[in-house]
Amino acid sequence: MNSKVVLSQTEVSQILAAARDEAQANQWAVSIAIVDDGGHPLAFERLDGASPASAYIATEKARTSALGRRESRLYEEMVNGGRTAFLSAPLLICLEGAVPIIVDGQVVGAVGVSGVKSEQDAQVARRGAQSLG
Repeated sequence: MNSKVVLSQTEVSQILAAARDEAQANQWAVSIAIVDDGGHPLAFERLDGASPASAYIATEKARTSALGRRESRLYEEMVNGGRTAFLSAPLLICLEGAVPIIVDGQVVGAVGVSGVKSEQDAQVARRGAQSLG
């Protein structure tokens, strides 16, 4: 039987705090979503000034990254490269701004961010995911 690593609330809080700190250090009003490896919500925070739409988009970016086991940016690149069929794929949002959380080579979840430019969203998400070391 296989076993797997799962995120505890301690790690989720650490990831959220690191992502929040990165956003606030840059004065970016974003929403931050953390999901498990199945795309199920573990934590969410909408910073002051973040748009209501960013809440939905951050969560869907995180879900896309967790289920796809890759950065959401890669799906955006596929679409921009001409694979427009990905736009109709269920459970995928093809926008940069989410990264998987990887522990011991396994994807254990993802961080999705929305509210500023896509590369800035990704910067915040990476900071959160990298906070586990």
